[in-house]
Amino acid sequence: MISFRPLTEADLPLFLEWLRRPHVAEWWQPTPTLEELRDDYLPAMTDALPLDAPGGTVAYLVYRNNEPFGFIQAYRVMAHQKDGWWLEETDPCALGIDQLIGEPDLIGKGVGTEMIKAFVARLWSDPRVTAIQTDPDPRNARAIACYRKVGFQDVAPVATLDGPALLMRMHRPQQARA
Repeated sequence: MISFRPLTEADLPLFLEWLRRPHVAEWWQPTPTLEELRDDYLPAMTDALPLDAPGGTVAYLVYRNNEPFGFIQAYRVMAHQKDGWWLEETDPCALGIDQLIGEPDLIGKGVGTEMIKAFVARLWSDPRVTAIQTDPDPRNARAIACYRKVGFQDVAPVATLDGPALLMRMHRPQQARA
């Protein structure tokens, strides 16, 4: 049973602990300080839908059987163009997602696929959302395989502010279009 709870300031030490774990730090660099996390995520501490969030991002702790094990966020892609991201995007209703599993004993057990499926379903519940994208490091074969299982398709290798990435995207299923 996967559930999501909006990230709170009290969650930041746990989030930072996960970011420092080797299996996360390998892909989520550089590791921020607690103050940087606070600056980055305080605006995302809302239960608003991503398209309505004041800063364009919503962040959650992810729970499995009532135990926190991960982090996930969704963001309006175009909201981050001012920071130099996704400058070619023209769809105001496209969302991006980023996530991590903080507990190493849950890696490779299908929990990531379960988490992303549940979160994507949550995002599709907003009929305005047209597409969802993610951008794993092209060397992160485990993450790429997970996204493909959920239904993301490879778009193209891209250069991001964080380095090389594989842009992956899914479009709203036809039967679910509003």
